[in-house]
Amino acid sequence: MVKPTGFLLYPQEPPPYRPVEERVHDYQEVEQFLPTERLEIQAARCMDCGIPYCHAFGCPVVNRIPDWNDMVYRKQWRKALTLLHATCNLPEITGRICPAPCEAACTLAINQPPVTIRHIELQIVEMGWREGWIRPEPPPRKTGKKVGIIGSGPAGLAAAQQLARKGHEVVVFEKAGLIGGLLRYGIPDFKLEKWVIDRRLEQMRAEGVVFETSVNAGTDISVRYLRRTFDALVIAAGATVPRDLPVPGRELPGIHYAMDFLTQQNMMIGGEEVPEQERITAAGKRVVVIGGGDTGSDCVGTSRRQGAREIHQFELLPEPPEERSLHNPWPTWPVIMRTSSSHQEGCTRLWSVSTKEFLGGPDGVERLRCVLLDWSEPDRNGRSTFREIPGSEFTMQADLVLLAMGFVHVEHGPLVRDLDLALDPRGNLAVDSDLMTTAPGVFAAGDSMVGASLVVRAIDFGRKAAAGVNRYLAGR
Repeated sequence: MVKPTGFLLYPQEPPPYRPVEERVHDYQEVEQFLPTERLEIQAARCMDCGIPYCHAFGCPVVNRIPDWNDMVYRKQWRKALTLLHATCNLPEITGRICPAPCEAACTLAINQPPVTIRHIELQIVEMGWREGWIRPEPPPRKTGKKVGIIGSGPAGLAAAQQLARKGHEVVVFEKAGLIGGLLRYGIPDFKLEKWVIDRRLEQMRAEGVVFETSVNAGTDISVRYLRRTFDALVIAAGATVPRDLPVPGRELPGIHYAMDFLTQQNMMIGGEEVPEQERITAAGKRVVVIGGGDTGSDCVGTSRRQGAREIHQFELLPEPPEERSLHNPWPTWPVIMRTSSSHQEGCTRLWSVSTKEFLGGPDGVERLRCVLLDWSEPDRNGRSTFREIPGSEFTMQADLVLLAMGFVHVEHGPLVRDLDLALDPRGNLAVDSDLMTTAPGVFAAGDSMVGASLVVRAIDFGRKAAAGVNRYLAGR
């Protein structure tokens, strides 16, 4: 096991970040690496618990966290990499952007800072790339079966790699101009530089995966063609329908979905053309971001780099406590106050705010009419209700409003309609235990079948969908 007394001897040392005054002038990653010798000490804090909740409860892909922590502490990095890749296809992605539910479930987190699991994971895989240990793993033989994957986000990429390594011929269709889906277009470069994705794609191409870009499956190519060409299909199109805010004035210019804003910036950084007249920019503007999650935080950081005059972020929910409440015990995800790297760069955060109306004119939005909310104490099921506080109405000036309130479900377009796929009550694709939809041979993975969730969870469902496809093809 890892050093038995390590958690008593060594304090937690989180990874360093680039200085705010430096990083707000570029889009390079803000997080830096701990030196290797200090990281090995951090791995020594892992207790190798009798029941490792980090592995069994906290991690959707069930990473073998105590095992690779042990290998890092013993300087057996290549063995650590083998253990890491056994459960996760994209650890260089999760090591950068995962919110680390594993750390929240770490036994130390009961009353101490947890093991820095996410950063250890990142350094394991980056060591593998530097040392040349990560190479293509083409299958020894081909099965003669063809699988089409629709969507190239984390679920689609994980499914594609798993299926290609089983010997199937895999083609990934992506409607955008470049491969990566949410990873490329939805996550800012200051959290995930896109060469990280391209490096893994080269490995996958060498393993036989074929990528087809600028192809909208169901529209550019018909469902009839897909069914005729492929022995199985995997829909990994994500939950791309954003949640709207249908209040008076919503149609005013200057009110945009967060993903449209983030996608444009990522496209320009990646060298893709965005017409000048269509560009959404925060430069010199008073920005209001509605929504307090990760997407809203990404909008804050991007607005800051574009030169926003001022930034406010509204959240409907009340301000979280600094520590867990009685209704939120370990090892569940802690609903506590979090400050992201983007928040550290400068914005004003307002809680318990409901937007009632957008006000402005033909030139665009000018201000928001809002009201404060009073939330009740959680009931025995942890649920709260709210009421508007009389006399609490206020207005906020804004030249740009970004709606970052999450996503509803997968797009119910020609692909879903022509395949006649059943939906669950929330509008997601209905699947069985093998993640097969109601159309035989058509599987779903990631957000398309569970709604908007974590990247690491999408990877897990991509792997499970690939396993379901294998069983289906073997049965055929």
